[in-house]
Amino acid sequence: MLKQLFPHCRLYAFILVVSAGAAFGSDTFRVATYNVENYLDQPTESRKFVKSDAARAKIRESIRALNPDVLALEEMGTTNALLELRRSLKADGLDFPYWEHVSGWDTNIHVAILSRLPIVASHPHTNDNFLLDGRRFSVSRGFAEVDVQVTANFTVTVIAAHLKSRRTVAEADEAQLRLEEAKVLRGIVDEHLKANPGAKLIVLGDFNDAKDSDSTKAVIGRGKFKLVDTRPAERNGDNEPGPIPAWEPRYVTWTHFYGKEDTYSRIDYILLSPGMARDWVKDETYIATIPNWGIGSDHRPIVATFRTN
Repeated sequence: MLKQLFPHCRLYAFILVVSAGAAFGSDTFRVATYNVENYLDQPTESRKFVKSDAARAKIRESIRALNPDVLALEEMGTTNALLELRRSLKADGLDFPYWEHVSGWDTNIHVAILSRLPIVASHPHTNDNFLLDGRRFSVSRGFAEVDVQVTANFTVTVIAAHLKSRRTVAEADEAQLRLEEAKVLRGIVDEHLKANPGAKLIVLGDFNDAKDSDSTKAVIGRGKFKLVDTRPAERNGDNEPGPIPAWEPRYVTWTHFYGKEDTYSRIDYILLSPGMARDWVKDETYIATIPNWGIGSDHRPIVATFRTN
């Protein structure tokens, strides 16, 4: 059932795939991702606190600063929590008529999407699983995959993910669980690119590890279907290349603060298929710098901009 016809239906998936075409009213569009840290409207068995009014207001401020056309959300609560955020953003002047809410094995937090552009198809991934050391595990949050109609002839497929956290669990090694989830995600990407090597895909979300980790490298892939890392950074005036050519420039790119270790790291990504990378506007891809950003979440949102012609 399509959200542009039935805007209150529940759908279950998250990838952005893009075609090409003529603009409806703009020659660019923005895609963002934001882990909103336990955006709960009611306690759950393992997460006891609802989101405060101050935290919700700061999250809305951060979203308005990016002004995205399509927004992936991680650590969203129930459908009611998503719809509350949607209503509150509309009251603030940012209307997202189309929405998705993805329910996976984890019943506490979910992946969701808000879109100002029509969602014309959904291909949810809610029951993916894998074997690890002879035991079968489910992908905790599932993956959202939707097709978004950007212009009359330009459709995007978006895949959004929230991979296993770095918190230890009794069932298995957390890094191995995250790697296996990443392999499942990469398999979805490969299916698209094998069917259509020029497919325009945006793969985004909270991958919960550094770029050089096994899990993130598994999502990015290798060879002709390797995904392009947009690497959003603060707009603070940095523009010099890095001193070591093989390394990325020393721009400020961290997206997550881990209070237990007092560390800042880049674990949120917007990745592009080679076909999508041709439409990427690098200079309009960045991290929002919001005063007191941490009131809203332990993550900062990131956004990438794309041409439609």
